[in-house]
Amino acid sequence: MRRTLLALSSLLPLLAVAGCGSAAENPAPVPAASASGQSPAGDAPSEAPTAPTHDSGLPVDAMPVIPGGRESRTDCPYLDTQWVADTNGQRVTGVGVDERFDTPACVYWSYPEEPQLTVIVRHTDSVDAATAVVDWAAPIASTDPAEEPEGWSGGRFGGNGHALYAVQKDRTAVVVFSNQEQSIKPQLVAERVIGQLGLG
Repeated sequence: MRRTLLALSSLLPLLAVAGCGSAAENPAPVPAASASGQSPAGDAPSEAPTAPTHDSGLPVDAMPVIPGGRESRTDCPYLDTQWVADTNGQRVTGVGVDERFDTPACVYWSYPEEPQLTVIVRHTDSVDAATAVVDWAAPIASTDPAEEPEGWSGGRFGGNGHALYAVQKDRTAVVVFSNQEQSIKPQLVAERVIGQLGLG
């Protein structure tokens, strides 16, 4: 019995040393730091993304500016030139785009000095802003209602050497000016633009 106790007493220091060694080799886990060097609990909330500026911040009444003017030969990315000539009834002698607009504005010329057709698509921050674009292009007091395609609304006019068709849906407005007097011509162009761009 005494031998057993002596044997156990001689082993106690060894067990104590072994226990200390395992604790040093396996320290308690420490919470991992985040990628930014902060602990998870201290992460700062990310900043909210800023809203994009539509159409380069252009005003409601912005008209396209084509550096080359009637001599420009840059095709519209969403309208076929021959289709425009057939629809508006005039040969196209020049075409240019203004890329300040999110969807480039397109301007077509024929033989007269002024453009034969101007196409403007406006992307805005609100329904009110899109409505303001239509009200600028087609004032209620001097135009007739326009309700095509379905879901779009605005105004139309034809006479006195020109025609226009301007409609809005949600935050998007489409405005077409023609040097022809029949408002059906800019209407057909507007409907084509809406369809080609999938704005319907």
